[in-house]
This record gives sequence, structure tokens and C-alpha cells, in this order.
Amino acid sequence: MFSTGQLVFAVLFFIAFVIVITFSYRKDVAIHNRFYKGNYKVLIAFLLFVVLLFVIKVVMKR
Repeated sequence: MFSTGQLVFAVLFFIAFVIVITFSYRKDVAIHNRFYKGNYKVLIAFLLFVVLLFVIKVVMKR
């Protein structure tokens, strides 16, 4: 499906991408902690909304 060169490129790209993202996150972690306090509440609300939509779909299908 993929050539050896393509697989090597994909693996190296993935490793480089993870390293860059990690360094960027560590550099900005203080800013994230200051400006995005309580963002877990938004995540929980979003997940509850998705579950609610799923429940409504199941109930309406019956």
C-alpha cells in the first residue's frame, strides 16, 4: 500500500510533530493555566449534550 520511503517519512514526521507540540505546550502552560481556568466544565457540558442527543435518538427510534 505504502512504499518504504513513505512509511519512514510518516514515522519521522509524527515524531517531529509530537516533539514540537510538546515543547510548544510546555512553553505556554502558564498562559493556559491563567486564561483557561474551568474549561473542563465546558468539556463536561459538551459531552453531556452529545449523550443527550444519543439518548434522544435511541428513544425516538423505538
